[in-house]
Amino acid sequence: MRVTWNGSLSFGLVSIPVGLAPATKPVARQSDVSFRMLHRECLTPIRQKRWCPMHDREVGPDEIVKGWEVTKGQYVVVEEEELEALERHDDSRAIEITRFVSLDAVDPVWLDRTYLLVPGAAPAQRRPYRLLLEAMRTEGVGALGRFVRSGRESLCFVRPLGDALALETMFLAEDVNSRAEIDEAVASTEVKEAELDLARQLVTGLAGAFEPAALTSEYRRDLRALLEAKLRGEELVTPEPVAAPAPVTDLMEALRASVKAAKETTSSAPRGKSKKTAPTRRRGTTRSR
Repeated sequence: MRVTWNGSLSFGLVSIPVGLAPATKPVARQSDVSFRMLHRECLTPIRQKRWCPMHDREVGPDEIVKGWEVTKGQYVVVEEEELEALERHDDSRAIEITRFVSLDAVDPVWLDRTYLLVPGAAPAQRRPYRLLLEAMRTEGVGALGRFVRSGRESLCFVRPLGDALALETMFLAEDVNSRAEIDEAVASTEVKEAELDLARQLVTGLAGAFEPAALTSEYRRDLRALLEAKLRGEELVTPEPVAAPAPVTDLMEALRASVKAAKETTSSAPRGKSKKTAPTRRRGTTRSR
């Protein structure tokens, strides 16, 4: 497993050697296909230049500084040396645990990126890792803390994940939007018991096990098919747009129809399986260079 950071997990007088490894692949936040911007006429990759409109010329890296815009057109200039001095302030390479909290106390909205904490190679280093994992799993708690990586401080939440410890970087309090407006709107809305009963039936009818293998993207599949077809000199036929169903204004009618559709779906298809339709292709010619 590729470790991107080495340090320790510390709380009290305990220090456990760990490495930090990304839990997801680099393409997890984007399509696995990347595109270059080309000039349509000659298919040459486009270069982006750093241009100063005041002097009407391209500027080099040594002419560029970072600036914080205070008001329109007014900036506070910050030198790289000043930023580096801040980043060098703490290089302890320790994940400092500040407290343990219930796993249910931390909503996923506060969590950003997931990493795996890799135990040390020596058996003596793995034993405290295993002890902490078992204690946290037994108590149903996670650990709040902070650490510095590449000169940048991050808040984190450490939690059991199977037989491993996972570290989730966290957003700051000022980064998460308040949901008070939504809470107030929902709390002031009344629902009827009959409507709630149908909603429960709908939820129950669609209940099933979580299957990671089912987390697939139709867009990625279709994008690959499109590119492979173009590479072979074919073109995918553009499918006809699917007409949107007419909106149902009667809530009870909509719930009943949804419950019926859910029952029909679960009774006709194996659980966790879905039928995939292969894209239709037609022979054609495309320009290649």
